[in-house]
Amino acid sequence: MPWRFDPAHSSIEFSAKHMMITTVRGRFKQWSGTIEFDEAHPEATRVTVEIEAASLDSDQPQRDAHLKSADFLDVEHYPTITFSSTRAEALSDTTGKLYGDLTIRGVTRPVVLDVTLEGRSRDWQGKRRLGFTATTSLNRKDWGLNWNVALEAGGWLVSERIDVHIEAQLIEEESAASQESQTQAAGRQG
Repeated sequence: MPWRFDPAHSSIEFSAKHMMITTVRGRFKQWSGTIEFDEAHPEATRVTVEIEAASLDSDQPQRDAHLKSADFLDVEHYPTITFSSTRAEALSDTTGKLYGDLTIRGVTRPVVLDVTLEGRSRDWQGKRRLGFTATTSLNRKDWGLNWNVALEAGGWLVSERIDVHIEAQLIEEESAASQESQTQAAGRQG
């Protein structure tokens, strides 16, 4: 079944420890993606996402500039971060795992997202909507994001572990066959 992301009700966020004592959070403001999802066959799910790396926002311009620099994402040379699913696994009616390849700074590594179906609804136009959350934890060094500073008291300025949290609201799209049959029916009525 064709679905599309509702960007007004979806987000891609991340968090990391600063000085090993506080959590800093951020998000990517510009991204797009495609999803094929059939509730009867969740194992056939296919997802692709492309993130504009320069859209990173942690509500602190100086930190954002550093995260976009060659020390971290190097957005000048690697403007996009991509995810492409390789398989899906249903664990229950509302939980599953989405396996895929994540590319950051030209380095591709496998990742696993823990996915939860949060609910179903219909909007004011009668279209079905689904809400999902997906989470994973990454070691940023696996993608060559190695910059850090040792702290005098021990530990590091920036944690290696990055937690990712995704909220996705999907809107059911009419299939091409359904649209064609509606067009034909309208033509017969006119």
